[in-house]
Amino acid sequence: MVLDWKKGWLVLFRSSSQLSSSHGPGFVKVNRREGAGGWSPLLSDKYQWLEVDLQRRTQITAVATQGRYGSSDWLTSYLLMFSDTGHNWRQHRQEDSLGVVDAVVKTDLLMQISCLLMRNVTALIPAAAKVSVTNLQAFPGNSNADTVVQYKLDQPVIARYLRLIPLDWNPSGRIGLRLEIYGCRYTSEVAGFDGRSNLVYRLSARTSWTARESISLKFKTLKNSGTLLHAKGQRDHSLNLALEKGKLLLHHQQDVNSGFGGKLLISLGSLLDDQQWHHVKLERLSNHLNLTVDKNTQQVHVPTELSHWHIHMLTVAAVQSHGLQTPILPNRNFHGCLENLLYNDLNLIKLAKQNSPQVTAVGKMTFSCSEPVSVAMTFTDSRSFLQLPVLTSWLSGTVSIALQFRTWNKAGLLLTFGLQQPEGSAFLYISEARLRLQISRPGNTLLELSTGSGLNDGQWHSVELKSMESHLSITVDRDEGATAHTSIPLLLTADGQLFFGGCPAQRASLDCRNPFQVFQGCMRLLKLDDQLVDLIKVQERRLGNYSLLQVDICGITDRCSPSHCKHGGRCTQSWSTFHCNCSNSGYRGATCHSSKYERSCEIYKHKGNISGHFYIDVDGSGPIKPQLVYCNMTEDQTWIVIQHNNTELTTVQASPDTNQHFANFHYQSEEKQLSAIISQSEYCEQELSYHCRRSRLFNTQDGAPFSWWVGGPAPGQIQNYWGGALPGSQQCMCGVQDNCLDSSFYCNCDADYDLWTDDSGLVTSKEILPVRSLLLGDIHRPGSEAAYRVGPLRCHGDKNFWNAAFFDKETSYLHFPTFHGELNADISFLFKTTSSSGLFLENLGIKDFIRIELSSSTEVVFSFDVGNGPLEVKVKTGLPLNDNRWHRVQAERNVKEASLRVDDFPATIQEAPSDGFIHLQLNSQLFIGGTASRQKGFLGCIRSLQLNGITLNLEERARITPGVRPGCPGHCSSYAALCQNQGRCVEKANGFSCDCSQSAHTGAFCHKEVSSSFESTTSITYIVKELYELSKNSSSLHSSIYSDITLRGEDISLSFRTSQSPALLLYVSSFYRGYWILLINKHDELEVRYKLHSSRDVEVLSSRVMNLADGRLHTVTIRRQADTVSVQIDQNAREDFNLTSDVEFNNIKSIILGRVPESEGLDAELAGLASIGFTGCLSGVRFDSICPLKAALLHRDSRVTVTSPLVPSSCASSSQADSYAAETTHSSSDQPQSVDPGQPLVNAIRSDSALIGGVIAVVIFIIVCAAAIVARFLCIRKETYRNQEVRATQPEDSREFPFSSQADSLSIQSENQKEFFI
Repeated sequence: MVLDWKKGWLVLFRSSSQLSSSHGPGFVKVNRREGAGGWSPLLSDKYQWLEVDLQRRTQITAVATQGRYGSSDWLTSYLLMFSDTGHNWRQHRQEDSLGVVDAVVKTDLLMQISCLLMRNVTALIPAAAKVSVTNLQAFPGNSNADTVVQYKLDQPVIARYLRLIPLDWNPSGRIGLRLEIYGCRYTSEVAGFDGRSNLVYRLSARTSWTARESISLKFKTLKNSGTLLHAKGQRDHSLNLALEKGKLLLHHQQDVNSGFGGKLLISLGSLLDDQQWHHVKLERLSNHLNLTVDKNTQQVHVPTELSHWHIHMLTVAAVQSHGLQTPILPNRNFHGCLENLLYNDLNLIKLAKQNSPQVTAVGKMTFSCSEPVSVAMTFTDSRSFLQLPVLTSWLSGTVSIALQFRTWNKAGLLLTFGLQQPEGSAFLYISEARLRLQISRPGNTLLELSTGSGLNDGQWHSVELKSMESHLSITVDRDEGATAHTSIPLLLTADGQLFFGGCPAQRASLDCRNPFQVFQGCMRLLKLDDQLVDLIKVQERRLGNYSLLQVDICGITDRCSPSHCKHGGRCTQSWSTFHCNCSNSGYRGATCHSSKYERSCEIYKHKGNISGHFYIDVDGSGPIKPQLVYCNMTEDQTWIVIQHNNTELTTVQASPDTNQHFANFHYQSEEKQLSAIISQSEYCEQELSYHCRRSRLFNTQDGAPFSWWVGGPAPGQIQNYWGGALPGSQQCMCGVQDNCLDSSFYCNCDADYDLWTDDSGLVTSKEILPVRSLLLGDIHRPGSEAAYRVGPLRCHGDKNFWNAAFFDKETSYLHFPTFHGELNADISFLFKTTSSSGLFLENLGIKDFIRIELSSSTEVVFSFDVGNGPLEVKVKTGLPLNDNRWHRVQAERNVKEASLRVDDFPATIQEAPSDGFIHLQLNSQLFIGGTASRQKGFLGCIRSLQLNGITLNLEERARITPGVRPGCPGHCSSYAALCQNQGRCVEKANGFSCDCSQSAHTGAFCHKEVSSSFESTTSITYIVKELYELSKNSSSLHSSIYSDITLRGEDISLSFRTSQSPALLLYVSSFYRGYWILLINKHDELEVRYKLHSSRDVEVLSSRVMNLADGRLHTVTIRRQADTVSVQIDQNAREDFNLTSDVEFNNIKSIILGRVPESEGLDAELAGLASIGFTGCLSGVRFDSICPLKAALLHRDSRVTVTSPLVPSSCASSSQADSYAAETTHSSSDQPQSVDPGQPLVNAIRSDSALIGGVIAVVIFIIVCAAAIVARFLCIRKETYRNQEVRATQPEDSREFPFSSQADSLSIQSENQKEFFI
């Protein structure tokens, strides 16, 4: 032991060993050359150490190392341990300096700066700079014997003892060290409590309530339970902060007579009974309570009972026992030490020293910290073991062994030893978290006992094994759990050995065998025949033997406190790792960080889904929970529909006792979910309707309104306008449109007529949505009647999903603020490019970084470094990614693993080191598409870039950045396949839509069948060309143009279900007495009959597929190209035919489904078949680009004639009906009802003008119908002029009317074009 005096500070040095007297610890000072120029131990191994005793608790701010002078001896890495007593060491980790809550008072920080010495330092490593070493707990050493390398601690460590343990050294030399420690004096107020003492602080009279109160302290204890604080306030409410099983629990408790028991508010911390100092702060800030334990803080809302509560009396280290309250932890006072106990700015321990009348010390409270010595050992490795000799007194069969252990593992060997029986052994082990004792020979178990449960909870558990004569017992936690009487004596051999934790790796004999798992955890208080084993002697190799064992330290770590499992995932752990159970959380991944659901209905639609209920997670991995919504995809826009508790039309009856009617609307989504959906959507609306009879809304523009509603983010704001008007206008929609019933008012209802009318419209201002409540004020007068409806909230458009930027230069890039993803980082985006490589994004730190790039046309690389060295995660797709189509990239990095997924290819996952660095520390800007230093960036589009649930606004930044353009066209290259059944993809600024005009189907993706049931009298006639069109055009154009219109091929498809045979499915006629017929013959087989000209013979093509009239759905596709015809029915093989007579089908006249009204030109068989019609169901009927059934059901006009009612139905029994959309996306105004003066009807206004308008409409309708009948008659008469030239005109049609595109192919042709295919 060497003394070193420096400025009056006595420092003592001690070491595990020394090579010689000149290599002792006395020569360890930096830059000194005395002796051998530094310290070197006798052996160079990892069991050596150098210890420094600073003689008092000190703020240690930095450590500097240097190799031994003039030698090849230096350390390359080492461990640091700290202690207040020289025992119970605490290992310091580089990661401990990150995010530490500073528990030192402000003046201490100034002292740290002033007393930190920096002289003679040639290399400085700040704590913020991570140095890659093989062990997270290791600190960087030297690269030569002369340079001084200093490691500055980001937060000072307060300790008296420091121990340095060499880990690695120069392989060409041995351990050699010179050392300097930097720090300054540390002063504090300390109090010791023995479990029967406490301290009471009574506050002086308070004149007013304050919004802030705080209590802070440090504590250390070996007991896992005990009350730290009991704060009592007015009305007998109190807060109780207690240690229970090593966790701090904050309870709220009230007078027991009130029937209000203790309520747990916060549980925080773990393993706090480790005899180390822990910082605690309890703070009340207005309506919140914050509890901080070491680095971690939890916040909770103040209970209503404590909203204006403040402390009257504070009891420290004891359970409240002053009458009215029942203690949370009865008879468990705190046993340990407290330091710097502060109430607001008052140091209560200092006041107690000064005998302040406000502070009373009860019992034997001391102003020092007396710590019991408890030496523990840690089994860290699968090769760890402790070997001790058997006591000679045990040879008679009387054995007593006791120990305490703590672990997270469910299994592990505690102890094994050999017996005198041939090859007999005893095993004391943990299995399934129970303690078991087994006595066995190889292949034969002689005895097995078990006791206890849940022994892997990280708490200390005591174990006793006793054997005497015929009695053998094992006991857990002093409660005898299993006892057995047996004739098998527990006889040990004289030279036997006890093995704790495991067996030596080199020992292959039966002296030690372990058929179970090794033990990983801590042990202490080993007793053999009630004699405590001196583990310090073991450490010094003076007793027994050991390997890979940490002595005088318990290195257990609670990996679930704080939990790295996000979004409510449940954390479980073993000694070396933890696991997150994400069941029922809505999230996935190693830490339940990434959402399982998409962020909007828009995304579900673009993955090919149809209308239905979906979970959406508007902020991805953010804090907002997933929610179930209805996605209506039946329209071009994709609507999110959020219901509330009353979307129906609600009648309000007049009552003389009630002047007002108030309604609240509660939505299925939570407040944060609603706000996020509204903010993210491009457009939102909500129907607001009021039906009235002598019930006014606003009365006059300047007067106080009778009614109002509340909307907007909670709690909302009062609104005095109605749906369809402008916010703040105190008007209704009719006032904006200037068409109210009474022009002197701005609402129909304000006219106060004695008849039913309404004011209805949509609220579309997102800032004041949703509608939260409604007040109706004019309902009390006699004769007043009213009804209201507040529809569901409907929103469409996802601003985030289509937010894109186009990088058209290799040197262009966007930059954003630093990405903060210290513990969890998830990044997702879509890209499309024609380049084979490029940088997607990059963010750098001092050493850490994160980067995603396209490394080749088939590979994406996600790379990062958090201090453990660069790590790359790669996905090779095998298919080109530079195909100018959208591809999705999802990357995630957390404390457990890193993963990368591209499109639907298998994800690549790499596990993180179990004890590596976990904080990602970045400080530069986040670069997208390139960086300022890289010559080649990304060329192409990046879209929907989201980092930890936050979407970066690429378009906004691109507008002000050269070389980058906002938005990105060309979505159909990726999404065209979603348009089914001949639907055509149409580009939009934000996305695409499917044009179903040439499809026999409808819906967002042309996926929804258009089908109808047919009876024998049902007939649909679609007129392709009228004869009067031909005569009109023949006068202006040469007749050769009309005769040249010729079809040399057709593409026909339909589905049917029928039990009728024979049956006519489809009939196509021409002006030249030609026809094309599809039918089922009397043998239940399909026939196609061609008569392409009146002078030609009929050609019959018969399919070999049978039993088509079996009442099941069948799909038929027929394609003709010149004389080649192919027919395919369902999944049967395609059948090919050839025509022999003609290949031209000239001047199509009509397409008929069902019964054929006129059978002129048909033979007797076909005429009879045409007259009986078709009974069954037809679906998806398409003749080239003409869809007659769709036109009849959805877009009927003068070209379509339907006889008998046509009812839509589903031919496929398994098809999905969008009933929800029909019920909830249309208001009650959409349902036709008779006008009843006594009932509210939307848009049914009983006024004279409305009646007159109705009469006029009826008259006009009758005239139009008469004209249509006359025109139809004339057209039929003109069919005799078959040889007249034909030219069709293009109809003026709606966007989705199927004939618009068909007209292009069947009507106007160029003079040079003689024939074409459809």
